[in-house]
Amino acid sequence: MTSHNTRMTRRAFAGGAVAFGALGAGAAQSQDLGGILGRATDLLGDLGIDNWLEGEAPITTNLEDAVWGNPDADGWSPGYEPAPLTTLERTAIGGFVLRPGYYRMATQSYCLHAGTHGPGGGDGYLFAPLRGSQEEAVRDILRNSVRRPDIVQQDIQVTIWAILSRTRFEDMNARIQSVAAQLLTPEQLARLNRSAMDLVPRGAMNRVMGEIPAPLRSVFQAEADLRRRLTQGRSTYAQLEEIAVLGGNAPVGPGSRTIPGGRWSDHPDGYRIRYMPSGYSHTTTEIWLDERSAGVGAEYDPSIHVAVPGNTARQRLAQSGRERV
Repeated sequence: MTSHNTRMTRRAFAGGAVAFGALGAGAAQSQDLGGILGRATDLLGDLGIDNWLEGEAPITTNLEDAVWGNPDADGWSPGYEPAPLTTLERTAIGGFVLRPGYYRMATQSYCLHAGTHGPGGGDGYLFAPLRGSQEEAVRDILRNSVRRPDIVQQDIQVTIWAILSRTRFEDMNARIQSVAAQLLTPEQLARLNRSAMDLVPRGAMNRVMGEIPAPLRSVFQAEADLRRRLTQGRSTYAQLEEIAVLGGNAPVGPGSRTIPGGRWSDHPDGYRIRYMPSGYSHTTTEIWLDERSAGVGAEYDPSIHVAVPGNTARQRLAQSGRERV
């Protein structure tokens, strides 16, 4: 393998590998990961689609970014009923100005990890920041959606799936093009189109998928299937959801950690937060801070929060300031 291909292999598969957490030395040795990824990259080069996996993934937030979990607070609660988060002052970007107290909100949340399982099995979720090459676009979709209650949650989710799968917006149906145009600027849409991937022939995709380790394969296959469905323009939401959110029992993904449900994260801005998902599309969020908390007066902006599961085989969930309906 040439030095160019070696460099490209590292970059190309970084987003997918990090999404599942560290594979560990044993797994890497048993699967000869470097050689496998190298062969897959060589196949891509032979097919003339080297840029298929080039660069940083659209969203890279993963369990390694969730460093604020507080196991010492397991089982703790303030001891009184939370007030609605919506009683706090809202900001121009759909956030909340935090005041001392205990708050709760049932929100709309979104799948950020196509090809994995939804929440369940008692797995807890931790706070991590939104990161990746398309974090700005995803953030602004979530922020701007607060001011657009007329746009249904499913259309917002499809738009996010299009970004995750690097689908060319100009090839999508008019409905989703319209949603994207209402939530993003023309400049952002142009950047997304430049970073999009053309459809890979099915036979070529099968050759590449045969070389990718199983934990990564489901994600890349889901992204490819989403691109195909989204550009065909005739798929129902249920068909897209079936691709993006796997059914059945979730395995324990590589690099997973045991995180009990309801674990608090001590947010770096000075407050406690925890997430309790109900499926991937709804999350109950709780926030607590006392009079002395550094977070008093800070803004809680859900659009830059990701709820990350302890089991890396489950969905990462984007948060929003839209109430569950």
